[in-house]
Amino acid sequence: MALQLRRKTHESVIYIDRDSAPRIMPFGEDFILEDIPIGTRVIYPNPPIKGLPNREAAIRYAVNNPIDAKPLYAQLEPGMKVTIAMDDISLPLPPMATPDVRQTMLEVVLDMCYANGVDDIHLIIANSLHRKMTEWEMKRMVGNTIHNAFYPDRYYNHDAEDDEGLVTLGHTKHHKEPLRVNRRAMESDLLIYLNINLVPMDGGHKSVAVGLCDYESLRAHHEPQTIIDSDSYMYPPDSELNHKVHRLGKLVDDNLNVFHIETALNNKMFDEGYDILTKNEDDFDFTDRMKWEAMKRSFSKLPRKARRKMLHAIPAQYEVIACYAGETEKVHDKILEKNYQQYIVPVKGQCDIMITGIPDISPYNVYSALNPLLVQVMALGYHYNMYKNKPLIKKDGVMIITHPCFDEFDHDFHPSYIEFFHRLLPESRDAFYLREKYEREFAENPAYIEMYRRGNAYHPAHPFFMWYWGENGRQHVGKVIVAGAENAHIPEILGWERADNLTEAIAMARSYMGRNAEISMLHQPVIALCEVTD
Repeated sequence: MALQLRRKTHESVIYIDRDSAPRIMPFGEDFILEDIPIGTRVIYPNPPIKGLPNREAAIRYAVNNPIDAKPLYAQLEPGMKVTIAMDDISLPLPPMATPDVRQTMLEVVLDMCYANGVDDIHLIIANSLHRKMTEWEMKRMVGNTIHNAFYPDRYYNHDAEDDEGLVTLGHTKHHKEPLRVNRRAMESDLLIYLNINLVPMDGGHKSVAVGLCDYESLRAHHEPQTIIDSDSYMYPPDSELNHKVHRLGKLVDDNLNVFHIETALNNKMFDEGYDILTKNEDDFDFTDRMKWEAMKRSFSKLPRKARRKMLHAIPAQYEVIACYAGETEKVHDKILEKNYQQYIVPVKGQCDIMITGIPDISPYNVYSALNPLLVQVMALGYHYNMYKNKPLIKKDGVMIITHPCFDEFDHDFHPSYIEFFHRLLPESRDAFYLREKYEREFAENPAYIEMYRRGNAYHPAHPFFMWYWGENGRQHVGKVIVAGAENAHIPEILGWERADNLTEAIAMARSYMGRNAEISMLHQPVIALCEVTD
């Protein structure tokens, strides 16, 4: 009876009791149904905030009534040079149903530019050291009309290795952090940035100072100590990463007129066919159970690559819940308020064992495989860091993930990852050692650089950053156990243990943490920020 009484402490937090249903968990490109131990705390996403009824009207209102800035129309003059930069394909996740909100923002902004006699306009994707988007992806993001009018000469990806296309702004005043950014953007009379703030780490000064910079600029803050010093990089006030980016962003704003347009989305990830994946299984009705059976039956008949292709073809149903425009910091503060309203889940007390499934969703594997290095960054980077105040898992606790940990890399998108994983990690998993000995070797590799510049590969330094981004999780978590790993060598390279299934993994974790260890499970896929209190 005591367990029944503590079954639900918040609409997004439930406790497993004797009559609880099994939980659906992601397992790479698949989903599994697992019985969870009695007493386990399961954390779900908050219900989606209702989307704005007319997002185009909201965007128009925002640009006409900006925060601490002149209205956009008042800043536009005939003959001026305008650059419009926007987030790349890493946002949102999964890619949203068309029309993408970036298309709507562009339509509003371009109409205003044309009405005020501005025709020297370039559209730049702020991909930083991410892979360059393909033409198909670029067209899908902005729509046929805009794509056909601007591509390829005036609609293109940022190139962080194009020396002629970059300009040095200098260094931050006291910390001497360097900043070199896109020349076209910096030589414009006005830079307009179109942002999608999917998680609190996004947006603000990060948009320009990171999205349009070069390797040397990124290296100043994408490094192990900065990540260790970030007490969750998903909560900006406690993030050393955010503090460094903030200083660099101020340098941008001191040298350029930047007009930010930021949007916040709700967490409506799936349409009606897949909405059960974010729903409490105890609340399933007959229709929900039939959806699960149909999905499981369909997935079981498909090979891995076919499942991946099917999952990546399902557009997210995100809706705009807020839009603000104007001065960088004030706009971002308003958007963060909406982010927190959507994502924060109050959680009382840390856990000894944290269970989290790893879905085939990541900023770095859109339309490609979630390779082992990305499994690592999702587990010890993103999932670990989704907290405010203190980590969900206690110091030296055990993290259990569910993923097959297949040895698969995309040779077009992630070529340098292959060498990093199979050559460097067997030598050392020490992030500081890897940075000191090998990062520049990779960053200056001409073959990898050419694949970044002329193809669709991530920058050769990017796998290092992915390893660093798991560093605060790696320093905090005592052990990671992979439930269901199909091989032993991938977990071994990562420094993890493996178990055949979740039941075995939980038994292993209890042998380390004690039979009465407190267990919490993040119900994935989820975007939730656990506000952990004593």
